[in-house]
Amino acid sequence: MASNDIIHVIDDDADVRQSLAFLLTTAGLTVRVHESADAFLKVLAEVQEGCIVTDVRMPGIDGIELQRRLAAGGVRLPVIVMTGHGDIALAVEAMKAGAVDFIEKPFDDEVLLTAIRAALARRAGDRERNARMMEVRDRLKLLSERERQVMEGLVAGKSNKIIAYDLGISARTVEIYRANVMAKMHADSLSALVRMALLEGDSP
Repeated sequence: MASNDIIHVIDDDADVRQSLAFLLTTAGLTVRVHESADAFLKVLAEVQEGCIVTDVRMPGIDGIELQRRLAAGGVRLPVIVMTGHGDIALAVEAMKAGAVDFIEKPFDDEVLLTAIRAALARRAGDRERNARMMEVRDRLKLLSERERQVMEGLVAGKSNKIIAYDLGISARTVEIYRANVMAKMHADSLSALVRMALLEGDSP
């Protein structure tokens, strides 16, 4: 968990906000409470990395509509939805809208804390993955068109001879291009090169 992660609690019930703020602060988490989804959206530009814990049933913008608006705005903070008894259908809808988890009220404190820590860990993993993806993209830009063609052949599992045949060049020339690709991509093995290609291929 990053030290600047903030847990944003959104609930129209003041007692719930106060209770959750106390619980999360006691657990060593930084908390900011919001009385409604609309109030949260008004300060969205100031929102830092972290996690959102929101009630699903609220006046005005409910928890599901909030998720839709966040997704439309490209906000990727993980959302944990709190639902009342009998709101399983809403919880499923929330998950389909992008929530990473839902917690049924009343819930055990540790259940919520575990869900939040898991969401933050997942978010940290996403940030790390995105950083690696950007590095790979920057390295790919350094490749010439021919080097990119050789890399594509290597990732496809083709031998130097087959790549040479496909490109109409000598196997020795392929070896030179292959060495250049490995150096520019900072790949110490063919498997590392394949992982980079898969990472780039998985990008949105």
